[in-house]
Amino acid sequence: MGTRTRKFANFIGADGVLSAGALINVTADGTADWDTTVKTSGFTATANKGFFCNTTSAAFTVTLPSSPSAGDEVVIVDYAGTFATNNLTITATPKINGSNNDVTLTTNREATRLVYIDSTQGWLAYSGVNEGTAPSLTDVSPSYSVDFLVIAGGGGGGGPQSVYGGGAGGAGGYRNSYSNETSGGGGSSETELTLTIGTVYTITVGGGGAAGGSSASGSTGTDSSISGTGLSTITSSGGGFGRSPTGTGGNGGSGGGGAFAAGGTGTANQGYNGGAGVAASEDGKGGGGGAGAVGVDGTGSSGGNGGTGVASSITGSSVTRAGGGGGGVGSGTQGTGGSGGGGNAGSAGSVNTGGGGGGATQGNSNAGAGGKGVVILRMPTANYSGTTTGSPTVTTDGSDTILTFNDTGSYTG
Repeated sequence: MGTRTRKFANFIGADGVLSAGALINVTADGTADWDTTVKTSGFTATANKGFFCNTTSAAFTVTLPSSPSAGDEVVIVDYAGTFATNNLTITATPKINGSNNDVTLTTNREATRLVYIDSTQGWLAYSGVNEGTAPSLTDVSPSYSVDFLVIAGGGGGGGPQSVYGGGAGGAGGYRNSYSNETSGGGGSSETELTLTIGTVYTITVGGGGAAGGSSASGSTGTDSSISGTGLSTITSSGGGFGRSPTGTGGNGGSGGGGAFAAGGTGTANQGYNGGAGVAASEDGKGGGGGAGAVGVDGTGSSGGNGGTGVASSITGSSVTRAGGGGGGVGSGTQGTGGSGGGGNAGSAGSVNTGGGGGGATQGNSNAGAGGKGVVILRMPTANYSGTTTGSPTVTTDGSDTILTFNDTGSYTG
């Protein structure tokens, strides 16, 4: 027998009452017209068909027909009972429930029927199972909130000069919005970012400043930032350089250590000042400022220790970053780098912590370069687009996804 189709949403029973009937495109023998290939990745639905969607491996998106006619229907069914873990997104060029926003199905074993009416309301959800009292299409806002930690590159330590050491590099600027944690320099937690779906955001990870050569100061670290259309750019300033042979430490996210002079100035709400080097008749050079404390002044017999960094649990565990470098000394006790990646005197700051480089020691030893910075984003997994460049490390913590950018890249909202 041939197949004939009837586009009825409901049937009238023998008692004359409308009852839930067979689904769309009913064949002559009363069965529904289903696409029996289980879908495991994004696809464009065909009008007047039902689809089994399996999000066990990953969330994906169903695109509704772009040129529907009034009365066209689409049915979506949770094949494996995983919509609550990996949400199914439904998108359409015409509206859904009168809105231009996408929607998600978020309940396990949910099934939803949508019918198209016109360009004003678009596709309307009107029936389903396991979704409570009404079809549970969750409106996906075109924007969502994201927490950040942005740390710039640390400053390089000052080089050796005659029998003297060099001042240490300051830590890269430290800005944080996560869970009311503080920013650097004693600053308050910042306001989280609002990202727009489909917008590309540029993530810039600043490099550490170069170490100073003979009788030369180190270099200032490079800024780190998050920027994009509609966003007030978040910029953390590179750490200040360590001074050599004589003078004030460099200004920056955190200030660099001085040589026979004051330490450099840190940036408000990013980092602290560097320590001073003692008078010319003395020897010890200043420690670099850290995100969590000022660099220690040098003395006649020791280089100043670097200021401590600040701890954050944005990745799911507590990690301290952005410590200042340890100040150099000609003969005596070398300065120790601050916790959070600050380099000891003569050593580099740790990579991807924004730690300051240590100052040169013992008159002829090398100074340390500053450590490269890092940018970390934390967002609800339900909003994570999965579109990035620059190969960030992707991890999860509870219901959130964390992107750790150790190098420059981008994220698409």
